[in-house]
Amino acid sequence: MKTMKVSCAALFIAAPASGQGKTTVTAALARYFCQQGKKVRVFKTGPDYLDPQILAQASGAPSDQLDLWMAGEQYCRQMLFEAAQVSDLILIEGAMGLFDGEPSSADLAAKFGIPIALVMDVKGMAQTAAALALGLANYRSDYHCAGLIANNCSTARHAQLIRDALDGQLPLLACLAKDEAVALPERHLGLVQACEVVDELEMRFNHACHWLEEGVARAGASDLLSLPKTVEFSPGLIEKITDQPLKGKTIAIARDRAFSFIYQSNLQILAQLGAQLSFFSPLNDVTIPAADAMWLPGGYPELHASALSENKPMLVSMQKFQQANKPILAECGGFLYCLAGLTDLEEQYFPLANIMQGSGAMRGKRGCQGMQTAILPEGEVRGHAHHRSRSQDTTIPVGFGKRQRHPAPGEAIFREGNLTASYLHLFFASNPTVIGQLFNGDLAQPDYQLLADWQSNAASA
Repeated sequence: MKTMKVSCAALFIAAPASGQGKTTVTAALARYFCQQGKKVRVFKTGPDYLDPQILAQASGAPSDQLDLWMAGEQYCRQMLFEAAQVSDLILIEGAMGLFDGEPSSADLAAKFGIPIALVMDVKGMAQTAAALALGLANYRSDYHCAGLIANNCSTARHAQLIRDALDGQLPLLACLAKDEAVALPERHLGLVQACEVVDELEMRFNHACHWLEEGVARAGASDLLSLPKTVEFSPGLIEKITDQPLKGKTIAIARDRAFSFIYQSNLQILAQLGAQLSFFSPLNDVTIPAADAMWLPGGYPELHASALSENKPMLVSMQKFQQANKPILAECGGFLYCLAGLTDLEEQYFPLANIMQGSGAMRGKRGCQGMQTAILPEGEVRGHAHHRSRSQDTTIPVGFGKRQRHPAPGEAIFREGNLTASYLHLFFASNPTVIGQLFNGDLAQPDYQLLADWQSNAASA
């Protein structure tokens, strides 16, 4: 039987490091081609919630995560295959530097044969920028580098120096001037959420289209503003979800400015498992909607701690929901909301839902991040941690995260009644069966010997 394949123009936006301008360039390209009447689908490499919000607004289509470790090769293959069927262009924004992480952005681009455009901040260098770009382009032989996008390159002379140093060995796709009108607003965990600055982003995206055109002209090129070459995509060999353990169940999902770290694919998995989804705002609503289970995702509760604390009717509703022993999954910011209270960076304490033991406190610039597998009593679910807070006086964990490359136990996983809470953000597609169990309240007993071994490892790590 012949495997069905679909062709679509595709480009992978990567860089030598974080902070080079990948998201700005990717969003600008998405908006530019949308204005040309093209259907653009943008993906983000790795476990990121904020960049996809920006990229989704720029492209007018959902932006999902692609990650070979968290999601698996076949899942990523299927996502690209489905996007290629309905798009004129697929853009993928890399994570960190081109070779950082295991697997890296380079691994993802190579796996699916997607050409790479390198974005590099060239401020303070010229010939050296060419040397670095050529090194990145030729470091491995299993991918193709389409060219260099020189960011912070404002003059024709600067562009000429870089072009001469490249010596025809790598195309100079664009020389983008420094322009505050296209810079994306940031805060302590990354970019500001798109929902907070919708109108501002629209102005920046539209300005960025002219910024791109000027940068391409400065480079003396045109390829970047034409659709890249097509790539063939084949379907992924993944099992379709046929069982619907959540059929007839409604899951209440917190979603507002305080709780917005939600993978679109997680919502799709819940729907495929049969659940009806009902969204609510812990900030603005006074009660949880009628539901059989609840998901409290991560976000920025620390920025809204006062408002969350003052919404007493919602806190009471949370307590009644927990007392009814209905299943709850709380992740990172949602976990903090479940605690007795949160102390912010100004040492102000705000009482919160108080549906589990312990309290939280912000930690400024110190934090934890990284890929981890949640070792739950029900099974393993892959995900990641990224937080700048700590919890204290919590109950004994029922599990821990397993770090990708380090033997020490990762984030603690807590359970009180039907409430499962942790700093970990789970990727539901990595184990839909376990996700169905969590939201059904079909919970297993912890492996106490395994917990003892973890505690021993933690003491010696």
